[in-house]
Amino acid sequence: MTREEKSIAIEVLTAQLAGTNIVYVSDISGLNAETTSNLRRACYKAGIKLEVVKNTLLAKAMEASANDYGELPTVLTGNSAIFISDIANAPGKIIKDFRKKSAKPVLKGAYINSEIYIGDDQLDALATIKSKEELIGELIGLLQSPAQRVISALQNQFAKSEEATEEVEA
Repeated sequence: MTREEKSIAIEVLTAQLAGTNIVYVSDISGLNAETTSNLRRACYKAGIKLEVVKNTLLAKAMEASANDYGELPTVLTGNSAIFISDIANAPGKIIKDFRKKSAKPVLKGAYINSEIYIGDDQLDALATIKSKEELIGELIGLLQSPAQRVISALQNQFAKSEEATEEVEA
């Protein structure tokens, strides 16, 4: 790879990193062609971009990025692939699902909304992070709950008052 090609690759990676707040770094080496294809297909269906990258180029792109990746570049050893997503837990769920059938992919680290997660032991926590949509749904449910109780109580009172009126008229 020439210097110019490396420079272009770093610019492309920097632009990709600038466009997201969710990046997982993993090791997918050793997966056979069929499993790799299945992983790519699952990522595509979930709206996740999966790309195998050179560690040095990714480290330089992280350095050039406006985001602070902290210690994440220290995990860039061996083979690395990045998962770029708009949903915080989506790559974690895919990795966890694939780990049921194989030892790979192995999570090296993740950058999620300015938080850094290092190590494969973080996978369970990352897979259970609630998405923005899930949190909004829960919040709306909590806000609606008291109102629904008031409406239900009023309906019960109204039904009781109608029964009392009918008894008086009879």
